[in-house]
Amino acid sequence: MKWSLKELNQASEAPIHFTENLDLNEALKSRRSDIIKVSTVHVDGMFSVDELGVLGYMKVNCTVTLPSSRSFQPVDLELNFDVTEHYLSHYNPNLSNFEDTDVVIVLKDDILNLADVIEDNILLQIPMQVLSVDEKRDDAVMPSGNDWSVIREEQLQKNNHKKDNIDPRLAKLKNFFDKDK
Repeated sequence: MKWSLKELNQASEAPIHFTENLDLNEALKSRRSDIIKVSTVHVDGMFSVDELGVLGYMKVNCTVTLPSSRSFQPVDLELNFDVTEHYLSHYNPNLSNFEDTDVVIVLKDDILNLADVIEDNILLQIPMQVLSVDEKRDDAVMPSGNDWSVIREEQLQKNNHKKDNIDPRLAKLKNFFDKDK
């Protein structure tokens, strides 16, 4: 679904409400190669016009299947998020009226493509680490091999704390190389 900014600005009296189901599976897989599958994306939203430009508000729901960061087994990641963005014409991209925290998109050719907006926001919602329910448990078995193993952050901190403790028999050697003496 596409709208021109001119079309959206003409409807300034009442917001434009929409409900869409988008098939973005192939588009998202082409943009990020580790995506296994994306369910149909359900979007409820509206566009309204104010003195700053066009404001879009959308609720997005979908399921993205990705490999686990630890075991590479497929994991279904439920994404439910809101998107609030301002859209401006590339002819007059005056950003001075916006706060630093506002998301402002300057539209090329003044065309708002809903599929592109949702694709971008889905990619932003995917976390760096994807784990299955079993892998998130505290007692989950961590991968290991010959001369290596994955340890939790808590274990790493304990190991580093042990390294900070100096053997009392070697404590006198701590200042051996000080040049002041």
